[in-house]
Amino acid sequence: MENKKKIQRAWAMYDWANSVYNLVITSTIFPAYYVAVTSSNNNEQSYVDFFGYQFINTALQNYALAIVFFIVAFTSPILSSIADYRGNKKAFMRFFVAIGSFACAMLYFFTPENIEWGIIFFAIAALGFWSSLVFYNSYLPDIAKPEERDSLSARGFAMGYIGSVLLQLICFVVILEPDLFGLDPNNKTLGPRISFLLVGCWWLGFSQITFKALPSNTEQNKKLKNHLLVNGFHELKLVWNQAKEIPALKRYLFSFFLFSVGVQTVMLVAASFSKKEIFPKPEDEPKLIMTIILIQLVALIGAIIMSKLSKRIGNIYTLVVAVFIWIGICLWGYYIQSQTEFYILAACVGLVMGGIQTIGRSTYAKLIPVTDDTTSYFSFYDVTEKVALTIGLFLFARNEELTGSIRNSILILMLFFIFSFFALLYTKKVITKEKYASLFH
Repeated sequence: MENKKKIQRAWAMYDWANSVYNLVITSTIFPAYYVAVTSSNNNEQSYVDFFGYQFINTALQNYALAIVFFIVAFTSPILSSIADYRGNKKAFMRFFVAIGSFACAMLYFFTPENIEWGIIFFAIAALGFWSSLVFYNSYLPDIAKPEERDSLSARGFAMGYIGSVLLQLICFVVILEPDLFGLDPNNKTLGPRISFLLVGCWWLGFSQITFKALPSNTEQNKKLKNHLLVNGFHELKLVWNQAKEIPALKRYLFSFFLFSVGVQTVMLVAASFSKKEIFPKPEDEPKLIMTIILIQLVALIGAIIMSKLSKRIGNIYTLVVAVFIWIGICLWGYYIQSQTEFYILAACVGLVMGGIQTIGRSTYAKLIPVTDDTTSYFSFYDVTEKVALTIGLFLFARNEELTGSIRNSILILMLFFIFSFFALLYTKKVITKEKYASLFH
């Protein structure tokens, strides 16, 4: 491949471009802003009107995300099939980047007077982000040899982390020091809304570096076994049929699904929960945002610690330890009251947040059979994760509406961690040291 290094640099640059969405829109400024503009002035539960229907404010946000992940879970096999067999993945990736970044920019117009507008464009931005990743990830086997993929993925992650934190800090200054930019300091919604606009511009602008260098077609398109629209589902079915014949893999997938419901949901609802329960005052928002940024730093340290732990006691035992810690985190989160407690709890979340995802994925890679079609296996893995997210977000939102308390929803997630704890122990029983020695260091 011509200019291979240039193409790899451009591929990694997309992490720099899109990670600002994940940090600013998913994790920090948007959740805090949304809860702030939709909350009542008294201590009662806050409801919002969405096209004539009443929802608890945070429940509506989580319902919207649940719908997005359901759509992504259902369409990703189709999108993956298009990416693998038609070789026009760049056009589709460009399309989802365009609608995602445009939706982020349109959040500039999200004010307390038009909640519907904010939720719709929030959902479209999420759809654009997650769908673009289907095509982005599918490029990796085309532009890197197997021995190069881990380092290239790590490079992309590092660039994404640096880029997202950089823009986050810029947004932070815009919100806290509006006078420096000639903005009206009395307009408390303007700084966050400008941040959303910046995310859209950053995402769309820097992604052009990626699109300029990435090839439009794969070097060798696969042969279709079925119609384009059903081929992806057919391959997932083949993976499931093979997984059912491997007891360790089948049981591990069940365990992975259970703890993914908890982990992935916590990552998406943490900011809204914290803003609602721990940092309700406007002057507390900077503390919340900085705490979530620090969680990202702690997550890097946690991933390293868990990686070293897995080398000592093995992947399965490491996951058991991580899930046990998550159970404690949920229980503590249910009772937490003070900001000081939250800082300590946030550090604990960071320590196990990144590590459990990394170890979870590597464990799956060690359990799948030797095959040339690892793409289908990891497509199945990703769909399983998105389905878990859909269920987790829906149950979290529904429980809040039924009980009237977002704290009670944490107990639902804790149940999934408890089930996954025993499922992992059950999985260990069928994993023999002779066949899966790499899981028992």
